[in-house]
Amino acid sequence: MHILGIDIGATGIKGAVVDLSTGTLVTERRRVPTPDPSTPAAVARVTAGFVRHFEWTGKIGIGMPGPIKRGRVMTAINMHKSWVGTEAATLYQRATGCKVRVLNDADAAGLAEMRFGAGRGEKGVVVVLTLGTGIGSALFVDGVLVPNIEFGQIEIRGKLAEQRAAARVRKERGLTWEQWGRRVDEYLRRLEELTWPDLIILGGGASRRAEKFLPLLHTNARIMTARLRNEAGIVGAALHARG
Repeated sequence: MHILGIDIGATGIKGAVVDLSTGTLVTERRRVPTPDPSTPAAVARVTAGFVRHFEWTGKIGIGMPGPIKRGRVMTAINMHKSWVGTEAATLYQRATGCKVRVLNDADAAGLAEMRFGAGRGEKGVVVVLTLGTGIGSALFVDGVLVPNIEFGQIEIRGKLAEQRAAARVRKERGLTWEQWGRRVDEYLRRLEELTWPDLIILGGGASRRAEKFLPLLHTNARIMTARLRNEAGIVGAALHARG
């Protein structure tokens, strides 16, 4: 089965048609900048552009920032504040003319990693983290997703974890890999105190340079780097659309 997956981020929107039997992209990945301001109407127009680009008429899965409950956006930390309370699935369906299912973007990436990537076949408690503009998180118990977990909002030293340990912070503050790695280590140890995971999967842009900071991490849980990387959100959104 082929489904169009779209991954909406704070800075870019990516999409491709996914073969769900293998978790691979069957078209070239398309990326466009996220509109500024990222209002619901503006993002919906860009999404409709993906449908025209791929000449798509089937199901669509869309991952986007923030908790999503029954298709409704609950918060808008990294998107325009007018998203709060928006019936996202209905909005996208009207814009595209296609059947759409929506979920949190980190949950989408987690689904992909658990089905096709580093978490395949893993049981117990698995946490998938995306270290990027913020810290996205997905929690799985024996392979079942617990949706809308916001581990990036854990407080550490009076600040949100993603304000200290997101990949963006390393670049903006000019931190060395060692300095940033110590922050990530502190965050993961705090996360372990709350969840006691068996496995932590690290994704997001920083995972491409994992050799720079993995030796600095000291957790009881096993740590693995994500395998699908930039394609995870697209693949996971498509998986969710399949139902």
